[in-house]
Amino acid sequence: MKAVTFGEVMLRLASPGHLRLSQTSVLEMTFGGGEANVAVSLALLGDEAAFVTRLPKNDVAEACVQRLRGLGVDTRSILRGGERIGIYFLESGASQRASTVTYDRAHSAISGISPADLKWETILQGADWFHFTGITPALSDPAAQAALEGARAAKKLGMTVSCDLNFRKKLWSREKAGQVMGVLMEHVDICIANEEDAEMVFGIKASGTEVTSGKIDHGRYVEVATKLTERFKFKGVAITLRESFSASHNGWSGLYFTGGKAHFSRRYDVQIVDRVGGGDSFAAGLIYALGKKKGPQEAIEFAAAASCLKHSISGDFNLIKLSEVEGLLGGDGSGRVQR
Repeated sequence: MKAVTFGEVMLRLASPGHLRLSQTSVLEMTFGGGEANVAVSLALLGDEAAFVTRLPKNDVAEACVQRLRGLGVDTRSILRGGERIGIYFLESGASQRASTVTYDRAHSAISGISPADLKWETILQGADWFHFTGITPALSDPAAQAALEGARAAKKLGMTVSCDLNFRKKLWSREKAGQVMGVLMEHVDICIANEEDAEMVFGIKASGTEVTSGKIDHGRYVEVATKLTERFKFKGVAITLRESFSASHNGWSGLYFTGGKAHFSRRYDVQIVDRVGGGDSFAAGLIYALGKKKGPQEAIEFAAAASCLKHSISGDFNLIKLSEVEGLLGGDGSGRVQR
């Protein structure tokens, strides 16, 4: 299967270990971003994956392109222009202290993209899947228009279109998100969300659930998936179910709702190394499994297992092999040394 993803990739500057930003004079430099993370995951699992964005012509952006290319991602459709790559600063939390993200992405190259510069029918030729997130339309009106035109072109070509709602309150309001994403959803087949996205963007909430309590009544999420499906006629809705006991300890599972039936994955008890990119690895796992024509239960199990492993890896990218996901699915979650 060949997938094309579209969105922003950023420079990630993280304090080492669990140091606070105010404690360190050194920051670890990597790259990441929702759609780029999905492309990397798919490439490492064995699919063809192309990533589309706009980056400036400078050495930092070139390092980013080289990193993506080195992980097997097709970067030939990346536009070059603008003045800067977006940046985010990460301070990893521990125990009851939450992780924090500070954005420095205003006026980044992709926010000034001209939708006319993206020849979507050419870019998408031969591809089977198009993926974007709710982060991209939040960056600017031109970025939202580019995502919309990409989704329209993909549907015209008979491709499957997926979107991870990924609401970011630091980027736009709930009202603007609901308006823009409502139009985009008309072209989406598979909707992916977490426990807050559906409520923040569309006002759809799982009754009787409190995200910060660490408790999830899984059955309530069928209500959310059902309402999303009824409103937008999705072929499938996937929801990550995170039980946040602390910044270091989460329960992790997933729901895939399709054909009027709910399919829940196995639940994983996760000790977290890095949770950033967890939702993106879930999306990639689902896309990979559905692209391989796996059934709903197999697909959600694969997505949950792949994203469970991501929580053990530092950085945005889910640097795992297919065999590692298959091993976890086979019941080997012991963490014993593999010799």
